[in-house]
Amino acid sequence: MREKKDFKVKTFTTELRIFQTIRELEGLDDKVNRFLAENKVKKVISVSDSTTTDNGGATIGLIRVLTYEG
Repeated sequence: MREKKDFKVKTFTTELRIFQTIRELEGLDDKVNRFLAENKVKKVISVSDSTTTDNGGATIGLIRVLTYEG
């Protein structure tokens, strides 16, 4: 019989501001890495990024979705 796997999804968000994007992306990476370490995640299935925009089409944020085995 196949082993049943338990997949979990965690969402992280960050605002993107002009001239500070690199710092904000590094902060988001740190937040995800802290989550992985604190929750002792051993297997990441996928990581996906998507941007959010304002009414004018300008990128104003980032959503990172992490799927992992828990």
